[in-house]
Amino acid sequence: MKRGRFAPSPTGPLHFGSLVAALGSYLNVRAHQGEWLVRMEDLDPPREEPGAADQILRVLDALGFEWDGDVIYQSQRHDLYHDAIRDLAVKGLTYYCTCSRQDISRSGLPGIEGVRYPGTCRTAGHRNEHASTRLVTDETPVSFTDLLQGEQCQRLQSDVGDFVILRRDGQMAYQLAVVVDDADQAITEVVRGSDLLDSTPRQIYLQRLLDLPTPDYLHLPVAVDAHGNKLSKQTGASAIDIHSGSRVIFQALTFLGQRPPVELSGARPAELLDWGTRYWNAAAISPVKSIPFGV
Repeated sequence: MKRGRFAPSPTGPLHFGSLVAALGSYLNVRAHQGEWLVRMEDLDPPREEPGAADQILRVLDALGFEWDGDVIYQSQRHDLYHDAIRDLAVKGLTYYCTCSRQDISRSGLPGIEGVRYPGTCRTAGHRNEHASTRLVTDETPVSFTDLLQGEQCQRLQSDVGDFVILRRDGQMAYQLAVVVDDADQAITEVVRGSDLLDSTPRQIYLQRLLDLPTPDYLHLPVAVDAHGNKLSKQTGASAIDIHSGSRVIFQALTFLGQRPPVELSGARPAELLDWGTRYWNAAAISPVKSIPFGV
């Protein structure tokens, strides 16, 4: 059975950009009679907004989304993540790093996310209260076929460098936590925004090191504002108004290349989700990485 998931970070209310990810993941798995799970990626308390997780769930419920099983919270799963880190450490694949962002920036080594880590602490890293934990990478190509974006390939050492899996403040890094949780929840497909496309090779690399299965990936276009910025709390994206649920679901379906009939423009959200489930066509989604919305 197919299993998908929606995994928001509770840094603010649900907005149109996150709704697109929720809708795409929901319809892509429901169209195949699969299960859809919700997971709160609450790994960064300083960035989280009190009550945001509950608000996201209330909005999803009001818009007719039905999830399978209990919602899980990453903040309650640190034991699983530390077990994975110990596994990697036993294999000699981790080391402690005390480099600051300024240290890394001064290296000037180019990478896909700006300046990549130069490996300074690979042979000199020692545990202390200010150290992060990094994962050793290499030049072996990590390739996969995204179901929308096509063939993808990275050489992690030269494209990203050794990356952090446990932050110096003790918080778990996203890359490790998402891999452990997707495997633990038996996720077979990951449908999310294309802003996370470049993270996927790191996650596949971790899956291979931890002997975990690799799901299928489909990266959706990201909704951006007039300046090309991803819709988010930081860029002033408006919270979803549940009283306009029919309109925003209709807009999100259209954004994803689906063509709901005009007569459904005033239908209840649940009716629109039912239509989307019956007529879902992933091939109709634009393969571009971002689409202006509300411009």
